[in-house]
Amino acid sequence: MKTEYASAVAAVKAMESTLMTQNDIEQLINTSTKSERQAFIDSRNGDVKNISDVWDMLMTFASDSKELKILLYRNDFHNLKAVLKAMISNRDPEIYYVSPSNVTLEELKKAFRDKEADILPEHMRDTARSAYELLTRTLDGQLSDSLIDCAALEAMQKSAADCGSEFMKRYAALISACADIKTAYRCSKMGKSRQFLESAVCGSSELDKEALIRSALSGVEALYDYLKKSGYGEAAELLKENPAGFEKWCDDVIMELAADARMQAFGVEPLAAYYIAKEAELKNIRIINVCKESGTAREIITERMRKLYV
Repeated sequence: MKTEYASAVAAVKAMESTLMTQNDIEQLINTSTKSERQAFIDSRNGDVKNISDVWDMLMTFASDSKELKILLYRNDFHNLKAVLKAMISNRDPEIYYVSPSNVTLEELKKAFRDKEADILPEHMRDTARSAYELLTRTLDGQLSDSLIDCAALEAMQKSAADCGSEFMKRYAALISACADIKTAYRCSKMGKSRQFLESAVCGSSELDKEALIRSALSGVEALYDYLKKSGYGEAAELLKENPAGFEKWCDDVIMELAADARMQAFGVEPLAAYYIAKEAELKNIRIINVCKESGTAREIITERMRKLYV
């Protein structure tokens, strides 16, 4: 029922007042020292210090939400890559593990150590088996990573379609399109083979997989042309002039989607939108901290700021 998360939505609406505004971001950019920045951040964040805190809060309201769990699929599959490569190279996977995630570090370690992929969520099992076989057979970490990254996007899109949420379907499609564009661009620049592209490009309702691959194989100019014809002209221009700006554009497109979902009164969508908003805010904080420490000019920092939710 749409109303089952009514109390959660009300709580999230109240917490939106703690999200940083444009004025807050400007004040943060104007700070002089690291301690001054941290004091300002602490004054705004309250008990929510990181994205895991946000996730824990949402789970107190909606622990059974399949839709929300899709937001963490990329973390889950990143951790799958990290644990697999760490165990193959006899390293501690914990240093590569990112939170929050739906799958624990111990579950991932056990799945590979004991060859028990069945303990993983269904949408990860075949990928875990295939990636393990590929990496142990070829020792090609890049090919294994591409397989896992593509599988993450496919799983997001399938789970979003299964849950029936139009917001999550749109979210998964946009995430996949941005990832595929980035992959196609890099592969085109590096002269990667069709075989590699077919394993690395996922495809989505936004961009046809075969057409994207074909354009990438024909060179970056052909790729730009295809993107323009497919409604991604702005992305093409950014890739041509400022690839770093394309990364920002991808984040901003997702934020625009979240801002629309924010207006809903019921359902899981406002919860997902708040999580996305907090992710963007924390990314802005990280960018500011890194830029300030490296002495980056104020106008450049401002250009790199992601869109805000409030």
